Amino acid sequence: MSQSLLLKNADILVTMDGGRREIRDGGLHAEDGILKQVGPTSELPDTADKVIDATGKIVLPGFVNTHHHLNQTLTRNLPAAQNNNLFPWLQAHYRIWARTGPDASRASTLVGLAELALSGCTTVFDHTYLYQSGNKVDYQIEAARELGVRFHASRGSMSLGESKGGLPPDDCVESEDDILNDTLRVIDRYHDAAHGAMTRVVVAPCSPFSVSEDLLRESARLARDKGVMLHTHLCETLDEERYTLERFGKRPVEWMEGLDWVGSDVWYAHAIHVDDNEIKLFSRTGCGAAHCPCSNMRLASGIAPVKKYMAAGVNVGLGVDGSASNDSSNMLLEVRQAMLLARLELGLQPTDGPGEHASLPLAHPLRSKEWMTAREALELATIGGAAVLGRDDIGSLETGKCADFFTLDLNSLQFAGGLHDPVAAVVFCAPHSVDTTVVHGKVVVEDGRIVTMDMEPVIEIHNRLSLELASGA
Repeated sequence: MSQSLLLKNADILVTMDGGRREIRDGGLHAEDGILKQVGPTSELPDTADKVIDATGKIVLPGFVNTHHHLNQTLTRNLPAAQNNNLFPWLQAHYRIWARTGPDASRASTLVGLAELALSGCTTVFDHTYLYQSGNKVDYQIEAARELGVRFHASRGSMSLGESKGGLPPDDCVESEDDILNDTLRVIDRYHDAAHGAMTRVVVAPCSPFSVSEDLLRESARLARDKGVMLHTHLCETLDEERYTLERFGKRPVEWMEGLDWVGSDVWYAHAIHVDDNEIKLFSRTGCGAAHCPCSNMRLASGIAPVKKYMAAGVNVGLGVDGSASNDSSNMLLEVRQAMLLARLELGLQPTDGPGEHASLPLAHPLRSKEWMTAREALELATIGGAAVLGRDDIGSLETGKCADFFTLDLNSLQFAGGLHDPVAAVVFCAPHSVDTTVVHGKVVVEDGRIVTMDMEPVIEIHNRLSLELASGA
């Protein structure tokens, strides 16, 4: 039976459509999860099966998280990894992550997805790459379906252990035949290429220092044969750059290009340490980038050249990254951090000269440089993320797209005094949680709480298993 949804009376509805309309007294009407109308409330139907009165609210398209490691909620804030950069940080975690079993995988996935939904995120890509201790990507897909979040799952992989020149311990990697066979199984069982799909599968070897060249080639061949996308970490740190230069005599991007890992079906996590020619390569071939500002700051990895990417036409989305390199799964905070970090990077660049206020002390004019605006940061989290994931059915609120959106209460404490520009206030005023989140026309968050399931027992199980994993019990 058809199910309809009506949202009405929003103070402002941000569409992120081609005209970037921001509609006062706006609303939307959807049937079976697909938007039929978006516009002023006066032009919409009067009733529906589910009606949301958005008086006093701002409505935005659901955020798209393009890079995460949901199982890492189990290892937030480990003392041994609090003050490390990437390589020692990974070495402090590998064996703990390898002990993640089915119950822990399900609980951590639910915790991370719930936290994301509470911050307006409706579509999540997850990059899991350890499958010891009975863990399977199936448990994550089932958890996402239970919670009701749109999910892009990866059957990630690591095959290159320490004895073969990789970073992970040998007991944390898998055989390449097992990896490819299970990847094929997961694609055939779960991948849905249809418009509005709730589940898709991505082929995602972990990183240049944890998989072989053969596995990268075979993964690309498999993905293209099955019509799914490719993802990996790349250019995250200078340690990685040194690794590929010493081992292969090439910078990471050149090395990946030689393995057929460029194209519009490829996106990289982080992509920080790139030069102008590599940015041009991304633009020419359609490669995307998942920008993870909080994680990059947490691990002192560097600042991705996001404004350069945008100027070159490279698809860029946002990712919260792993909950052990961010210790949070909050897309509202990630959007704000993306804007602030781009501004910090701007301030580190040389200025144009003395400028008109040169007589003032400490004048630092940046007139010809481009600032990251609040609306640009929101674009990264919505239409940018949709483009990175290769989707044309999410990321904006317009007829024919999925009814994925969230609302924020403009009369709440977190917006007090900031309503001179309500849309920019979503970024500048740093709200931490949403009022309502809807995914494919179904309410997942209502009145600031998850309503599709009881999270209290999940959190209890999660915290117990988290401590057991860290202790080795």
